[in-house]
Amino acid sequence: MSSVKPKLENLNFLYPIIIIVVIVLATSAFVIVDSGHVGVVRTLGAVQPVPLPEGFHLKKPFLDNVEQIDIRLTKAQSKSAAASKDLQTVQTQVTVQYSITGPTAPKTFQKIGTREIVAATIVEPAIQESVKAVTAKYTAEQLVTKRAEVKPQIQEAIEKFINVTLLDKEVPTALQIANVAITDFEFSDEFNKAIELKVRAEQEALQALNEKTKRVTQAEASYQEQKLAADAAAYDIEVRSKSKADAIEREARALKSNPELIQLRLSEKWDGTLPKFTGGGAIPFINIDSAINENQ
Repeated sequence: MSSVKPKLENLNFLYPIIIIVVIVLATSAFVIVDSGHVGVVRTLGAVQPVPLPEGFHLKKPFLDNVEQIDIRLTKAQSKSAAASKDLQTVQTQVTVQYSITGPTAPKTFQKIGTREIVAATIVEPAIQESVKAVTAKYTAEQLVTKRAEVKPQIQEAIEKFINVTLLDKEVPTALQIANVAITDFEFSDEFNKAIELKVRAEQEALQALNEKTKRVTQAEASYQEQKLAADAAAYDIEVRSKSKADAIEREARALKSNPELIQLRLSEKWDGTLPKFTGGGAIPFINIDSAINENQ
C-alpha cells in the first residue's frame, strides 16, 4: 500500500501538465481568419499556394503557422520633391489607393512580404519615380493650370512602374490600383511671390485696359453726338437755303412774265407821299417804265 500511494501522487502531479498539453494542442489545431483578410499558411516555413478565406479553419498543430494578410482597400501616401521643366522645385503629395488580390496573396507574401512591405518597396518608390518623370515635362505654372492633364499621366506612370516590378517578382496580378490622387502641389516661397506679382500685374493691366476702353467709348459717343448735331444743322441750313432760292426763282419768273406785278410791288412800297418840287411848274408824272428798269 505504501508503494501505491506515491504512484498516485505522481499521477496527480501529471494531470495539470496533461490538461495544459491538450489545451495547447487544441488551440493550435485551428485558426480564425478575420474578415477582410486571407490566411497564408506556412508549413515549417514553406508557404502553401492556396490561401485560407475568412472564417474558421483546422491546421496542423505546431507545424502550420498562419499569416493574416489584409486584402481591403488601403492607401499609400508619399511626398515627392521634383524639378519642373523651368527648374522650379515642386513638392507633390500623391495618394495611391490599392489592394492586395486574395488569390495571389500567398505568392505575394513569399516574393515580397506583408502589406506594409509592399507599400514601402513597391508603391512608394513607384510614386517617387513617376512624379519626377512627369513633373519634368511641365513648367511650374502648367502643373497648376493643367492639373487634369498631369494627373492621368502620373497615374499611368505609377501603374506601369508597379506592373514592371511585380512582373519581375513573378506576381503580375498581386495588386489592384483603384485611384491615384494628387493631393497638392507646393512651390518655393520665391515662386509663390512671383506668381502673386504676376497675377497682380495682370489685374492692373486689365483694369487699365477697361478704363481706356471706357474713355474711348465715351469719346466716340461724344463725337458721334456732335457729328449728328452738326449734320442736322447743316441739313437744316441746306433745306432753308434751297427753299429760299426756290422762292426767289419762282418770284423772279413771276415778275418777268407779269410786269403789272412789278407796279403792284412798287405801289405796295409807296407810302403815299408825293415828291416835293420848288417852282411853279406842273407836278411831273412818275415814269413807271424807268422805275421798272431801275429795279431790274
